[in-house]
Amino acid sequence: MTLPGLANDLRIACQRVSRRVRFESTDELTPHLVSALSHLKKGPLTPGQLAELERVAPPSMTRTVNCLVEKGLVARDDHPSDGRCKLLVLTDAGRATMNRIGQARDDWMLHQLEGLTKPEQDLLKEAAVLLNLVVGQ
Repeated sequence: MTLPGLANDLRIACQRVSRRVRFESTDELTPHLVSALSHLKKGPLTPGQLAELERVAPPSMTRTVNCLVEKGLVARDDHPSDGRCKLLVLTDAGRATMNRIGQARDDWMLHQLEGLTKPEQDLLKEAAVLLNLVVGQ
């Protein structure tokens, strides 16, 4: 296999795995809401920062944030140095939701891995290390 062929195959496989994990592991929240929450799990952000991280337009992020606030998963706090801006903070309910979703995704993946042989599992362990190198982690 050529290097461009490997690049294509890996990209497609990673996209398929990502999609399956996002859509089959939980129906609690849509993937774009979970993605926004995952950024807030790392710490408070302004709506603009969150829109940038998600690579969406500010009006789209406003709708997402409003939905998360309505569900009680995110709170808007005053920004400590900019009175015109709010900070988005994960609530206790938001953190609990993210923990449940993370566990559901891990459980889904565990179920998939249980059907593989030990050598296949070992190969995937090595592949995970390499994939993290590819993405700079």
